[in-house]
Amino acid sequence: MSGATDTPGTPGTSGASSTPGTVLPPAVMQLRELALSAACAAAVRAAARLGVADALGDEPATAQALAATVDADAHALARLLRALAAHGIFAELPDGRFRHTETSRLLREDAPRSLRYSALWATEPWTWALWPHLEEAVRTGKEVFAGLYGSEFFSWLHTEEARESSEVFDKAMTQSSILSARAIAEVVTIDGAREIVDIAGGQGMVLATLLEKHLGLRGTLFDLPEVVADADPRLRDGGSLAGRARLVPGDCRRTVPEGADLYLLKNILEWDDESTVRTLRNVAAAAPAGARVVVMENLVDGSPEARFTTAMDLMLLLNVGGRKHTKAGLSALIQEAGLQLESVRPVNSYLHLFESRVQA
Repeated sequence: MSGATDTPGTPGTSGASSTPGTVLPPAVMQLRELALSAACAAAVRAAARLGVADALGDEPATAQALAATVDADAHALARLLRALAAHGIFAELPDGRFRHTETSRLLREDAPRSLRYSALWATEPWTWALWPHLEEAVRTGKEVFAGLYGSEFFSWLHTEEARESSEVFDKAMTQSSILSARAIAEVVTIDGAREIVDIAGGQGMVLATLLEKHLGLRGTLFDLPEVVADADPRLRDGGSLAGRARLVPGDCRRTVPEGADLYLLKNILEWDDESTVRTLRNVAAAAPAGARVVVMENLVDGSPEARFTTAMDLMLLLNVGGRKHTKAGLSALIQEAGLQLESVRPVNSYLHLFESRVQA
């Protein structure tokens, strides 16, 4: 499981290099690693698909023992784990066994803050087909997905061909909502609101969390028909919140439910700017004067997670022709839609909250 290398030291171990020499300049090492960074993404995907993190318990284990559990070749699995350990995902001990790290535990299905499906979603087969076309997208400023797959991204996602990717997407969005629901519930002030509409709210994790916290609040989950059909059990008939919840199917780029005094839009204004403004205008038209509109988005500026948000920004360019926003850019779109922007503040390291009102 060892071989010659032109890089001093052994990744993932604490041993000193046995091959002294001149250390390459940091810029050289960084660019070489970045050029091969697809290998890291592929390794994360392989580990998630194999279930390596679930197979590894609290005690260190050999690659051979893990291979028997996940049905893999022991030598190849050791190479995969060593590559991941170089990034702090698992750790290799001096005796050759591997143990969990804080990062590798996030690939476990049962982890409280699991990112297993988020990692799988970011590395689905369609993503590998898109990335080589980034130059084309940058030259044209347009998405490339439709030209490769024959339909726009979300239409394709609901075809039989994309069934597995669609299931991964749903689970990834649920994981994302679990991570952010409580944080959002803490920062969204109700201020006497009686009715909230969660626009494109997915399965309704955030809405359910808000309804549980504010007993006098009623809520509407608004999303595409196939999404609301699989809403959080607490919101569906017979659920603990069903008496205060409505499930309404629809497309927010066409229309939204009327009459609420609080509208929430979380991480959905990622299309082209025209679609973003149209959606916000639909909200402004459906809401009564003075209603509050709360938008939450990842920003490409002013965020400690700029590597994540800028990467997502490029992916959105490729698959839907959309974007992640700057603070100034999203503020301008909110105002272009006729809403009165009142404040912008961070929710956590990757979300900002934009609060506005419908003008009289």
